[in-house]
Amino acid sequence: MSRYVAPMGQRQLGEREVSSPARATHPSWRKPVRNAARRGAVVGAVAVVLVGAGASAEAASERSEPVVSGAVINSGHDVIVGITHNVAFPVTVTGSDDSGLSFVDVDLKGPHGGFYTTDAFCETATDCTTVFTVNAHPAPGSDDPVDLANANAGTWSVDSLVDANDGDSTYSPGVASFSLKRAAQLTVNAAPEPVAKGAQITVTGKLVRANWDTYRYAGYAGRAVKLQFRPKGSSTYTTVATVNTSSTGNLRTTVKAVKDGYWRWNFTGSATTGPAKAAGDFVDVRP
Repeated sequence: MSRYVAPMGQRQLGEREVSSPARATHPSWRKPVRNAARRGAVVGAVAVVLVGAGASAEAASERSEPVVSGAVINSGHDVIVGITHNVAFPVTVTGSDDSGLSFVDVDLKGPHGGFYTTDAFCETATDCTTVFTVNAHPAPGSDDPVDLANANAGTWSVDSLVDANDGDSTYSPGVASFSLKRAAQLTVNAAPEPVAKGAQITVTGKLVRANWDTYRYAGYAGRAVKLQFRPKGSSTYTTVATVNTSSTGNLRTTVKAVKDGYWRWNFTGSATTGPAKAAGDFVDVRP
């Protein structure tokens, strides 16, 4: 599991092993040259050495640093965490370098001090994937603190430090962002069943979401939830009404019975909470 370390901004690139610069060449002591021919040969040799040194310095100055082009978190999906299981998700940093990418160190930074870090060797010259594991539940029989609190839900940013095979490194803060959300659940009940055509159907339900502070699910108040209907024999749900949850997350409304079909509640999610759909509840409408 990823643990806390000093954020990237507080680290020095010197913590990485990098190739040391080329050492300066010191000429050895020589005896005086006694004739022009020998002097010309020595001068020529020195010129070749100087030209070679200049070419090496120019090549070193032209060597490009690695470039980070972006990052993909959890295959582009929100990371949604409940209160029972660990959630593992990949972060793939992409980039390029003349020598190829070799290693990546990734930091995730979230609201109210949320922080994860981990690293990995790159699987290709342009792609480096790390895997993070987060949880919001205490381990059985353990008093270790959980990783997440309610205040950590929301938008997280991604920082990366990438090493190339030639020893160069590039630090890229804020290369991407993603949403880390609390899991939600919905229930539904449509009654009476069966019901006469034209009579009223009462549809109830409850929206709850994971409370990372108490390790339980609790009612989600004041949220707009769609009531949807799917006729028997169809695969498509249509929104019939939108209802706000009560202070305890409860839902209740009435609709007219028209035809046989399934009723469900659909919550599309919020900035801190994932979406949820109830399984359809079938109502038999009789003439």
